[in-house]
Amino acid sequence: MIKPLADRIVIKVIEDTEQTSGGIFIPDSAKEKPQKGEVVAVGLGKTNEKGEREPMDVKVGDIVLYAKYAGTDVKMDGVEYKILSIKDALAIIE
Repeated sequence: MIKPLADRIVIKVIEDTEQTSGGIFIPDSAKEKPQKGEVVAVGLGKTNEKGEREPMDVKVGDIVLYAKYAGTDVKMDGVEYKILSIKDALAIIE
């Protein structure tokens, strides 16, 4: 498994369906980049000026929205992951 460092998180990308409700399949070239994922690993947090770790805003299992072109794509065992800085996580979906 991937273990993120400092203020980074690893998310499992959640792909939207490849077919419309009317049954039309959407080709890869026409799809929007996914912006939603499940947090699978969280770093320890950024160290502040006092040498203390700042707490992370997300935890494993949270579903987050992230910036469209943020992070680094990684594929392991056929599963697409993204490594992001916590600042690129925009919101938690509840």
